[in-house]
Amino acid sequence: MAVMLNLCLRFANQIYDFDASNKASSMRTLLWLKRLMPEVRWTMWQNRFCSDSSIQRLESNSSIRKHLISKITATGPISVAEYMREALTNPVALLGVWCVSEWMAAGKSNMFQLVELGPGRGSLASDILRVFSQLKTVLGETDISVHLVEVSPKLSQFQAECLTGDNTQPSDGDQPVYRSGTTRTGLPIYWYRRIEDIPRGFSVFLAHEFFDAIPIHKFQRTEKGWREVMVDIDPESPDKLRFVVSHSPTLASSILIQKDENRQHVEVCPEGGVIVQKLANRIAEDGGAALIVDYGHDGTKTDTFRGFKGHQLHNVLDAPGMADLTADVDFSYLRKMTGTEVTCLGPITQRSFLKNMGIDSRLQVLLRNCPDPSTRAQLVHSYDMLINPDKMGHRFQFFSVLNRGRLAQYRGMQKNTAPLPVAGFAELDIQ
Repeated sequence: MAVMLNLCLRFANQIYDFDASNKASSMRTLLWLKRLMPEVRWTMWQNRFCSDSSIQRLESNSSIRKHLISKITATGPISVAEYMREALTNPVALLGVWCVSEWMAAGKSNMFQLVELGPGRGSLASDILRVFSQLKTVLGETDISVHLVEVSPKLSQFQAECLTGDNTQPSDGDQPVYRSGTTRTGLPIYWYRRIEDIPRGFSVFLAHEFFDAIPIHKFQRTEKGWREVMVDIDPESPDKLRFVVSHSPTLASSILIQKDENRQHVEVCPEGGVIVQKLANRIAEDGGAALIVDYGHDGTKTDTFRGFKGHQLHNVLDAPGMADLTADVDFSYLRKMTGTEVTCLGPITQRSFLKNMGIDSRLQVLLRNCPDPSTRAQLVHSYDMLINPDKMGHRFQFFSVLNRGRLAQYRGMQKNTAPLPVAGFAELDIQ
C-alpha cells in the first residue's frame, strides 16, 4: 500500500485534517463524522475545530517522521525519491480507518482481532497499528490483538523487526503459533501458518496483494470442450518449456469450470477459493469483515498470467524460480466461493475507492496550503498516478466481505436513517 496517496480525509481528531480557510467545508466534514461516530466526545471535537476564530490544523510531521525512521530501521536506507514520496503521500490512515469504521458499524465488539494474510515486511500492519494508537479514545478498552498468517520464517523475522523491534519469541515444536510478542504500540501479536489456527472471534481480515500470487489453473475452450493448459518440454528445444493444451479432460478441467462460463480462456485459483471460503465462514459465524486489495477483474479477463524480474515483464517459462509470477484475481470467482451467508461489495477500482474516501476534497486542501510550485506539481502528479484509469486508477481493485447482517442491522437500529456506509464503497455525503 506504500504507493497509495494519503489524500483522503483524516479520521477523527488525530487523522483528519480540516481546511482552516473554509469553515463551512470543515463543518460539513465534522457533521459527517458526527453521523459516523455519534458516541465519541463530539462536543469536544466541535469546540476544538469549530471555534469562532479559526480551526486548528494538526501537526502530522512527527507521525510521518516516526514512520520513516521505523521503515528505515526495518529495511535500510531509502532513496531521496522515496523519501519525497513518503513525505508527500504517506498512506498512514487509509486501511486503518476502514478497519475501525467496520468495527464500529458492527457494534464495537469487546474483542477486535486484526488479521493480515501475507504481510510482506509488515509495513501495512505497522501503518494500521499507528492509526489504532491514535484512536485510543475511540477504541477504548477493547481487547485488540494482531494475527499474521505467514508461511515464510524469513519474512516473519522482517515482520517482527518492523512491528515489535524484534520483541518476539519463537515457539518450540510444531505449534499453531510459531512466533509471538508485543508490538511497538503494546498489543499482543502472533504468527500462524494457517488461517484455521487463528482464535475465533470478531476479526477484520486484510489481504493486500495476497491472492494474485496464489497458483492458478489455466483452461482453454476447444471444439471438444474445456481442456487444461499444461506446461511441457519444447520438442524443438529440449532445454526450454512451452504451453500445451491437454488432449483429454483433466480432473481440474472437469470440476473447476463454472457452468455459466462464457469466456474462451479462463484462469481459476482453487486455493484462493478455499481461503475466501474460510474467511466467509468465520465472518458469518463470528462477525467481522474482510478487505481484499489486489490486481484483478470481475470475471472479464482471460490470460493474465505473467512474470516480473527486476520490475520488468518476464517470460513466465524462462528461468523458472528467478522471477515473480502473478495472475489477476478473478473476483467473480471469489464472490461465488463466499456462499450465501455473507455480503460482498465490489470489486471497485482504486479510483472509485479513493474518490469515495474524499481524495478530491483532500487534494484541494493540500494545494491551497502548499505555496511551493514544485510540491504542488508533485501532489497533482501523485493524484493523477493513483486516479487516472490509464495508470493505477483501474489496476487495483477493492473487494469486501461482510457479515450478512451488517447493513440490515444498522437499518433496523436507526429508523428513517440510511445504513452507515461502508467506507470507500459508498460516496461520503459531506455536502
